[in-house]
Amino acid sequence: MNTAEAKRVLETALICASAPLPLAEMKALFNHEIGADTLRRLLDELVNDWQDRGVELVALASGWRFQSRPELRVYLDRLHPEKPPKYSRAAMETLAIVAYRQPVTRGDIEDIRGVTVSSQIVKQLEDRGWIDAIGYREAPGRPALYATTRQFLDDLGLASLDQLPPIDGAESAARSFEALAQAPELPDLLEGAQASLPLEALQEAAAPAGTSEAPEGALSAEVPPAPPPQDPLPTVGTDPAAVEAAPSTVNDKPA
Repeated sequence: MNTAEAKRVLETALICASAPLPLAEMKALFNHEIGADTLRRLLDELVNDWQDRGVELVALASGWRFQSRPELRVYLDRLHPEKPPKYSRAAMETLAIVAYRQPVTRGDIEDIRGVTVSSQIVKQLEDRGWIDAIGYREAPGRPALYATTRQFLDDLGLASLDQLPPIDGAESAARSFEALAQAPELPDLLEGAQASLPLEALQEAAAPAGTSEAPEGALSAEVPPAPPPQDPLPTVGTDPAAVEAAPSTVNDKPA
């Protein structure tokens, strides 16, 4: 198979895929006769081919996918003007803390927020596929350790946790998410694809300690029904002795 034909096959597979396509599955398209380096070169060519179109090819934590460009989202939203589900400020605070302090226990989150974190908040984020338990801390009661998932990064439009902007503390998480929301490279999605993470809601997630768990002032986020659970991402700097089970790393990365 020549390069032009291989690129056509790869492009078709990416367009027809219902989820991000990892390199391992791309290799299977060609019966593993094409290596990772060649695939990345073909992906780079496809990125350039679609550069001036309304759809772009991007690399996420789970693989590569085509999606609409951010500036076109306002038009696509008119096709489905549905009222989005709401996420409370407490949920956004909890998510921001897990994202920047992972792995953390509910107790860690409560220490940072200064209030009790309800199990309903944690379950809501788990059901959405944004956080998951990756193990247990060797402490009295062996509390579960929570980390973000590949779904979390996919919905943010990121390929790895390293792409989250650095912060000085959990209180700065909201400002960091706000910067992400304003970044021109942050993608929106095609109709029918999974919605992006509600960055506008996360803008106020890292408020000073002592805020209430009440849903007062809940923030809207356009999201579809919760997807099937996915493996959590590995966390950086985790002590292997403190975690019983850790997920495998993401090997596929953008060229």
